[in-house]
Amino acid sequence: MRKVIHTEKAPKAVGPYSQAVSTGQLLFTAGQVGLDPGTGKLVEGGIKEQTRQVMENLKAVLTEARTDFSKVVKTTVFLQDMKTFADFNQVYGGYFHSEPPARSTFQVGALPLGAMVEIEMIVLLDGQ
Repeated sequence: MRKVIHTEKAPKAVGPYSQAVSTGQLLFTAGQVGLDPGTGKLVEGGIKEQTRQVMENLKAVLTEARTDFSKVVKTTVFLQDMKTFADFNQVYGGYFHSEPPARSTFQVGALPLGAMVEIEMIVLLDGQ
């Protein structure tokens, strides 16, 4: 079974995709950037502020799917500049209190809307 997940507490998709899709025991999120769901604009500040907003956006999607960060098994992180890795990691790590998920991190040429960071997740659904 395939189910589309959508919440108004995270930014609307800026293209033809869903915020997340669940299938079986897994949830696959779309990549989130640091958009404020209220304004639809990137949050002001640097990598720390954008990372915090990305994680809050993902938290809203996970909550809608009735799961949370403790069930994340894999993240993929796209950074506009690897020089921001330490600051990114400081904020990101605060969302995983024990047994963090597997992660891949890449520097990319550009991200949507000029974002500094984008994160996607694979997550176990509650009860799994």
